Amino acid sequence: MRDAEIEAAIAAEERDLLRRIGEEPGYLTQVGSMFRGSIGWTSAVVLVAQTLMFFAGVYAAWRFFGATETLEALRWGLPAMTLLLMATIFKAAMLPVMHINRVLRAVNRVGASGAAR
Repeated sequence: MRDAEIEAAIAAEERDLLRRIGEEPGYLTQVGSMFRGSIGWTSAVVLVAQTLMFFAGVYAAWRFFGATETLEALRWGLPAMTLLLMATIFKAAMLPVMHINRVLRAVNRVGASGAAR
């Protein structure tokens, strides 16, 4: 009988904690949160650089596929490949920032719910 009471108390406490924590924000909200705070400007700089590299890479790839000479194809193909790879690396570098923000948000919510007791 005592075990059932303990289980019921724990279940009620967990439900209350989950209710106070709330839902995880959507993907676009999480992306937008990367541009706030004291180092949000770095995310903006990385985003601008990534976008410029992507469009330059697409332009170079377009010129590569239109090239008729081998040397001309190499002159456009190598920069296209490098720019598109760098743009992908920059994009992938932003994912850990989003994950860190999610973890910090969860820790703050758990800390706030613990302080409310």
